[in-house]
Amino acid sequence: MDILEKIGDTLSEKGKEAADKAKEVAEIARLKSQITACEEVIKKNYTEIGRLYYELYGDMAEEKFEKQCRAIKNARNGVEDLQQKINEIKGL
Repeated sequence: MDILEKIGDTLSEKGKEAADKAKEVAEIARLKSQITACEEVIKKNYTEIGRLYYELYGDMAEEKFEKQCRAIKNARNGVEDLQQKINEIKGL
């Protein structure tokens, strides 16, 4: 076999390997994107469960949730106080 044929075969083989690798990388990226979408759904629903629990039982939370419910209440009060200060600065 001639050296040019060997070089051509090698280039063809490397090109195919590169194309296969590119397809693999693209497939992995697509699957990771789907994983991220699923994780976002999970996160959104966990958050919604927590919000609903707080709205329904925040004032009478079970002992294991008291600390988090108190922290939410304190943070909400902090937001209200800070917003009031902003309004005072703006003259509202």
